[in-house]
Amino acid sequence: MLTTELMNKIRHIEIRTRRLVNDSFAGEYHSVFKGRGMEFDEVRPYVPGDEVRTIDWNVTARTGQPHVKRYVEERELTVMLMVDASGSGDFGTTGQFKRELAAELAAVLSFSATTNKDKVGLMIFTDKIELYIPPRKGRKHVLRLIRELLAFKPTGTGTDLRLALDTINQILKRRSIIFLVSDFLADPAGYKHPLYIANRKHDVIAVDLTDPLESSMANVGLLALEDAETGEIAWADTSSRAWQRHFAEQTRQFNNAKNQVLAGAGVDTVAINTDQDYVQALALFFQKRARQQRR
Repeated sequence: MLTTELMNKIRHIEIRTRRLVNDSFAGEYHSVFKGRGMEFDEVRPYVPGDEVRTIDWNVTARTGQPHVKRYVEERELTVMLMVDASGSGDFGTTGQFKRELAAELAAVLSFSATTNKDKVGLMIFTDKIELYIPPRKGRKHVLRLIRELLAFKPTGTGTDLRLALDTINQILKRRSIIFLVSDFLADPAGYKHPLYIANRKHDVIAVDLTDPLESSMANVGLLALEDAETGEIAWADTSSRAWQRHFAEQTRQFNNAKNQVLAGAGVDTVAINTDQDYVQALALFFQKRARQQRR
């Protein structure tokens, strides 16, 4: 049952993200994700300026007049949003939880897709597959996806990226664009192979959600840290220089391992912090992609 608060959230996200899409992202999305290729449309008489290589020699011979084949872009794409709903999503120190940021990002990407008449689907996962909604078109469908992202209560708390990627590799038969939205707080070696396979079959973009406190811990004395996914509690003396150095080194090693796996699989990454303007981050990603394609 939809509460008034949830309906207001859905409406707010729809208004905000549709405006962003119309103002900023629709054209960039279209230029970056152009479709699967060109498909035959018709044969028409040759006119000066047409490419000689497009001449249809069979029709030309039959009619006695030069004709050319006309092709159009095969535009329709399938976009799949894979959203990590593990316990670490309920973390945020700058006024917004990672789960809320994920929902708004997914809304922007969904409206970008449907504005360009593409299909969009959703997979929500933790350490199990929590929900799968097949790709479809239209505003009502996008609103359903947003509703699920905001209201869905997962039963799992952990993260199993391997399971999620193995499942999507089995489900999606047609080449698709996959936005993998996660904080990637899992052993990178565990999802290295399925990620590589997924990006060979599809176009995978990793949307890496982070929070400032995850990379820089302030000196607040003795602190109890609870793992949101396992419930394990560890005590940390944040005033200790040795602990601060250890924390910084562990963070550096983990991020290096994660980035190596993503880059090794050929996956483009959009890193977005909870204290960051995601509009700018997405815009820079689209611009970078466009430059790469022009090379």
